[in-house]
Amino acid sequence: MTEPTTQATTYESVKIGLVSVSDRASQGVYTDLGLPALKEWLSKAVMNPLEFVEHLIPDERVQVEQTLVELADTEQCTLIFTTGGTGPALRDITPDATLAIADREMPGFGEQMRQISLHYVPTAILSRQTAVIRGNALIVNLPGQPKSIAETLGGVRNADGQVIVHGLFSAIPYCIDILQGPRIEVNEAVTQAFRPKKK
Repeated sequence: MTEPTTQATTYESVKIGLVSVSDRASQGVYTDLGLPALKEWLSKAVMNPLEFVEHLIPDERVQVEQTLVELADTEQCTLIFTTGGTGPALRDITPDATLAIADREMPGFGEQMRQISLHYVPTAILSRQTAVIRGNALIVNLPGQPKSIAETLGGVRNADGQVIVHGLFSAIPYCIDILQGPRIEVNEAVTQAFRPKKK
């Protein structure tokens, strides 16, 4: 009697750029929490092998712009997440730098981020987070706090664990499909990936 054969599922590798924008963290005044939080959530949520390209930089617009261009154009990252620098303070320039190097804006991401955050704090309306496309890369501005990063990517859940407001990541795999990037597969215990049903 022959044993049934099982074929291992292989997933494409996904290269993700991570940028934490903070004057004080980049100067060593305190430990950056944004990059570890992003890596932790993405490593749990995505089934594909992940390659991270990380940068911790100050709130300097030219440096943010140069870093995003490098990640999209030179490093050829499929996805780029920034964390920090998205509020109304004078030094909060991450959205401005992101828009400056964009080919196209994706305003729905900012709208959804604020909708998610408004479930927790009324000051969510002060956020200027956005997302853009540059070439074949999707660039998304995320908040700076680890808890907020997880909420924004994963969505709002009720007491039973059911999603009541979808997180950003539910739409990201299909967006990457459209941009002709690698097919991203997710751990459905963490998040869902919504794709149109094939006819």
